[in-house]
Amino acid sequence: MSENRLPPTVFQMLERNVGRKIIAILDPSYGFEGTLVAVTHNPPGMWLSDADAIILRATIAQPIPHVVGKEDRSEVFIHLNSVQRIEVLHKSE
Repeated sequence: MSENRLPPTVFQMLERNVGRKIIAILDPSYGFEGTLVAVTHNPPGMWLSDADAIILRATIAQPIPHVVGKEDRSEVFIHLNSVQRIEVLHKSE
């Protein structure tokens, strides 16, 4: 009998990436970049260390948003209800 597998939850995907750099985008022009250090279930959220608040901009010529500004925030808790998108940053080699 084949085993039905459920897709991983958001919590499982985040827990796999603890220790990696991520960007959490809260709205189309604002977010946070930092190292994911913890994931909490109650309240649903994530802790970032070495975090920066980032400003994103997109133009007609460059429709993909790019980081145009950063401000140091040290450590940040982000509630998952306020996150639109999470990106895991890969190390450039």
